[in-house]
Formats: sequence, structure tokens, C-alpha cells
Amino acid sequence: MRGLWLVCGLAAMALGAIGAVLPLLPTVPFLLLAAFCFARSSERLHAWLLNHPRFGPPILDWSERGAIARTAKWAASGSILAAFGLSVVLGVGLPVLALQAAVLAAVALFIWTRPEA
Repeated sequence: MRGLWLVCGLAAMALGAIGAVLPLLPTVPFLLLAAFCFARSSERLHAWLLNHPRFGPPILDWSERGAIARTAKWAASGSILAAFGLSVVLGVGLPVLALQAAVLAAVALFIWTRPEA
């Protein structure tokens, strides 16, 4: 089972690293998933991730206080608007746009109601 957790953690870490450079792919949720998986598979990788100068602070902020940095909130909001705007430009049907708008609004509300790091 540890091997499966390790593979999942590495995959989540890879997606998180890709998300650090691609604007529409979230980074921190994948890093949180990677930390969760590494805690069950590799203490060394878990410690490395938590102590990483770039990836560690948002994970610790979330795990200790449920906090999201203001810059991350703005970046997430920009990504939400970009994703919705792309759907509009691509001509997605109105029922799908309405559902997408409701889900994205709920996500934005969740993000902005979290404490700040």
C-alpha cells in the first residue's frame, strides 16, 4: 500500500509543479494531496515537501490554520475568471455556463472566506 501512496504522491507533486507555471492548473491542492500521500508512504519526501522553500509555506499555512495567502486568493480568482471566460469564448451552452458559474462562485466564496496567511 505504501507504494501506491508513493506513486499517488509523486503524481500529485508533478501536477503541482506543472501548475506552478500553467495559469489554469492549481498548484496548492495538488501539493496538499502530495503531502497527504507522502505522509503515508515516505517520511523523507514528506519532510522535504514541508521544508521546501517554495512549496512548504502554503502547505503549512493550510494545515496549521486553514489559511490562504492573499496573493494566492487573487491568483485563484484570476484563474477562475479565466476559466469561465474561456468557456464563454468557446461558446459553451447556457446550462453548462450556469452550472459552471455556480460552482466557480462557490469555490471563490470558499477561498475568500478562509483566513489569510
